[in-house]
Amino acid sequence: MTELIKKSQRNGLVKMYLSSIFADPERTARLIDIAQSSFLPLLKGAIFYTIPLTIITFIVGLVLAILTALARISHVRIFQMIARVYVSAIRGTPLIVQLFIIFYGLPNIGIIIDSYTAAVIGFSLSVGAYTSEIIRAAILSTPKGQWEAGYSIGMSYSQVLRRIILPQAARVSIPPLSNSFISLVKDTSLASLVLVSEMFRKAQEIAASNYEFLLVYSEAALIYWVICFILSIIQQVLEKKLDRYV
Repeated sequence: MTELIKKSQRNGLVKMYLSSIFADPERTARLIDIAQSSFLPLLKGAIFYTIPLTIITFIVGLVLAILTALARISHVRIFQMIARVYVSAIRGTPLIVQLFIIFYGLPNIGIIIDSYTAAVIGFSLSVGAYTSEIIRAAILSTPKGQWEAGYSIGMSYSQVLRRIILPQAARVSIPPLSNSFISLVKDTSLASLVLVSEMFRKAQEIAASNYEFLLVYSEAALIYWVICFILSIIQQVLEKKLDRYV
């Protein structure tokens, strides 16, 4: 019964909001003007901050992920332990807490990092930990016969890994890595909390100046959705091309 009351109240608020827009031509014109004037700053925030931040952190994180995955499957115990502790620590704590520690916490011990660098470090560490499990699983999914075939023709461990195993693992890991990349686009909105002027930060600044939070945040959400939609199309194209080689 309580849920029905809350639902009816929400529906009533939505109707009131929509009626206040369409019943008042001046308010409608004002909202259109705000939407038009805020679109370009939001788009610039996406092009110059959100997308570059996503690409940089994904590349750095991917390198870190490969090293971590190789450490996890190595026969050197110290490497295994370091990699396990790193993955456990990053996966076991919220990303927002990690960003706050890097940007707001480290200055307490004399380590001052600018906001953009702090965001790159935080997101790269997160990407490295999560995608390392994807890469490790892809490497382990390669049949042992592939290793044995490489050894039988005189290849060393590193040669087998580089020439035989990693190319096959890359083909298997591309779909889940693509999903991680799309998720990272959305996660970069957390960079606004460490003062990076990416798209969501721009949306906060614009909404704070005109108090049209629903409109501005919805506009930002639409841009995020368009970016992710384009990336999902690219992902489907890549997967179809890879299927030809399976």
